[in-house]
Amino acid sequence: MKHLALIALVLLAACKDETISGYAADGAIYSLRTINGVAFEARATLSFPEEGKIAGQAPCNRYSGAQVAPYPWFDVERVISTRMACPDLKAESAFFRSLESMTLSETAGTTLILSNDRGDEMVFRAGE
Repeated sequence: MKHLALIALVLLAACKDETISGYAADGAIYSLRTINGVAFEARATLSFPEEGKIAGQAPCNRYSGAQVAPYPWFDVERVISTRMACPDLKAESAFFRSLESMTLSETAGTTLILSNDRGDEMVFRAGE
């Protein structure tokens, strides 16, 4: 019985996070650079603080949610945010609309690209 428990612990330790959080740079905070090739002038960030979670700062509000699909798929659910008003509410709406429409993710070095089958794309960079 002890051996079965040990084997189960070893197998659990070997499990890799299969969501984007397991493939993104550890602790990286990605800043949004473009939506559909157009520079995003407001500040918006995206991070993956733990398995299956997203968090960040939209132009006005902090947000978090669940990322439930295995990499390279991207599926955000249960996004919640604070409710502060600011001059960038239009940019914030565009950010959330785009983020929630993304279905694919790709990460390479400090670049994160989210896209969907309609050809929409969000490009983020970490460390900038």
